Amino acid sequence: MAIEAAEPSTALIQNDIVLFGLIAGTLGLIFWLSSGPTPFWRKFFAWVPALLLCYFVPGIYNSIGLIDGNASALYNPVASRVLLPAALVLLTLTIDLKGVLRLGPKLLAMYAGASISIMLGAFVAFWVMDLVHPETVAGGTWGGMAALAGSWIGGGANMLAMKEIFAVDETTFGQFVVVDVGVGYVWMAVLIFLANRAAAIDARSGADTTAIEDLKQRLASYQKQHERVASLTDLMVIIGIAFGAVGLSHAVAGPLSAWFAANAPWSRQVSLHEPFVWVVVLSTFIGLGLSLTRARTLDGAGASKIGSLFLYILIACIGMQMDIASLADKPWLLALGLIWILVHIVLLAGLSKLLRVPFFYFAMGSQSNIGGPASAPVVAAVFHPALAPVGALLGALGYATGTVAAYIVGVVLRSMAGQG
Repeated sequence: MAIEAAEPSTALIQNDIVLFGLIAGTLGLIFWLSSGPTPFWRKFFAWVPALLLCYFVPGIYNSIGLIDGNASALYNPVASRVLLPAALVLLTLTIDLKGVLRLGPKLLAMYAGASISIMLGAFVAFWVMDLVHPETVAGGTWGGMAALAGSWIGGGANMLAMKEIFAVDETTFGQFVVVDVGVGYVWMAVLIFLANRAAAIDARSGADTTAIEDLKQRLASYQKQHERVASLTDLMVIIGIAFGAVGLSHAVAGPLSAWFAANAPWSRQVSLHEPFVWVVVLSTFIGLGLSLTRARTLDGAGASKIGSLFLYILIACIGMQMDIASLADKPWLLALGLIWILVHIVLLAGLSKLLRVPFFYFAMGSQSNIGGPASAPVVAAVFHPALAPVGALLGALGYATGTVAAYIVGVVLRSMAGQG
């Protein structure tokens, strides 16, 4: 998702070291309370997932002015550029690759269905708002929607590409950044909440969960077989592999993306000129390569737990960019975004029912588009930590398809606005 450009901060806490301490302390408190120290907290966390609080509490901090998540460097570069690829390496090296491949083509069908439903949702939302409140879609709103389509099908790079292609003015672009963060992050929170109830949802829909359950059981069996008390050497090796791979990915991603930008003009259409795309892809494939070696046994010493720890910090850093109060500033644009995402949800739910796929497929199809590679692994990890790379791979795929799909959306919306 796109992040608004930082402005002078008026937050009470402006020191990132202090902010990191606050986030770490908050995560520690949430996890301690989720362990059920009292009957009240046991009942509370039976209904409210700890992961949801890890996401929303930092958002509250940001909304009340205690912190300014957009002005902090904790998300970018620390969490998104360092901890995310490190988590992908650690969670991927423990993966059962054959088991993931057994998830089958229906997962890709859900991904494609999600992209198409987002495109259709843009047209429906524009048409509805043109009937209900024409002022909302007057002027250059169509260009802002094209930029948002770039974010919701691809990522921030695709959103900026649409801004340049359709010459979206800064004010309109900024307004749709708010819609992007507000609507998109709230939907992510809903998916996290529902992920904890996936078993009940799948039982009610009659979805075939055999492949996912088989993968989970094989992972649990493998972890139990190799589980041991981690030594200092184990932890040093795990950290060394994780951050060594992150460093290597960044080292290769810079010149590789620059080469594509200079020598392959077509690469901009699939965002191969963006270093972050290569960081995500390289770290994921490094982890996949390691999963075929003895490095996979490091999961018994806690590799996936450390990877999950990095993901939870990332979740909090994503959450601390959300300004709950700002959602009320542009109510009609917010309504436009809500109509848009509701169309996406309804159409994707219909496809999910038609294909009789598990809720995990629905969640991944949606979040890999709406959220991209930074947040799709987060939602996937709620189902099982080893499924995080599935979210990363699908999210990275959005960078390749987002620009072309969003361009089509922009052209059609421009025509609907009578400016074609």
